[in-house]
Amino acid sequence: MTALALGRGALLFERNLMVYRRTWLLIFSGFFEPLFYLFSMGIGLGHYVGKVPVAGVGLISYGSFVAPALLASAAMNGAMYECVNIFFKIRYAKTYDAMLSTPLAPTDIAAGEIAWTLFRGLLYAVGFLVVVAALGLIHSAWAVLALPAALLIGFAFAGLSVTGATFMRSWQDFEIFGLVQLPMFLFSATFYPLSVYPTALQWVVRCTPLYNSIALMRALMLGGIGWQQLVNVAYLAAMGLVGLTITGRRIGKLLLK
Repeated sequence: MTALALGRGALLFERNLMVYRRTWLLIFSGFFEPLFYLFSMGIGLGHYVGKVPVAGVGLISYGSFVAPALLASAAMNGAMYECVNIFFKIRYAKTYDAMLSTPLAPTDIAAGEIAWTLFRGLLYAVGFLVVVAALGLIHSAWAVLALPAALLIGFAFAGLSVTGATFMRSWQDFEIFGLVQLPMFLFSATFYPLSVYPTALQWVVRCTPLYNSIALMRALMLGGIGWQQLVNVAYLAAMGLVGLTITGRRIGKLLLK
């Protein structure tokens, strides 16, 4: 992905910004899902759960344990929800067909859409982080890196979701997203420690993108930074770059026939 592609992709980002300038509430609606989970599970159920042990940190409240996971999930949601709009643009609105009659190339479209999707995930993360900070659920100075981490998480899932949208054949195919997203949300150590799983299943969970996102965010917000976070960062960066590359090729294959 060249600097020129990123520069031209900014034109598509600006176009999306103008389209949604009157519907910001619709974009920001996905922020409320993890917020509801925080209040119902982290604070409500947390009253009965008590303290939770975290390696390298010690005992913390259940709300503090859940909050970083939900922040990572907010960044994921913002990125993945945008795939519906991208599918509509490809299959029905034919938005990209018109764009390709200009100097924009498929790689420019991929860069612009992933940048916009990443921005949407960042909006969710910013709003959620403000609430978490106000509730006193941050325990480490490393939390200043939570927003850059959310940006990286958004980039990783933007690559995944935009690529997935190019493979969708009909609206029914979006059920596949739900079959992937919901189990990943529930079983990526979001609401309980990884140690509760059998050893073999722990390794499966460690390979999921949301678990790597949650592990990174927990280390930043609760403390206990280690070499594992370098693995998390490398995993998410590679995932985003692969998605960006595949998206550019898929858009070219679909539209330049």
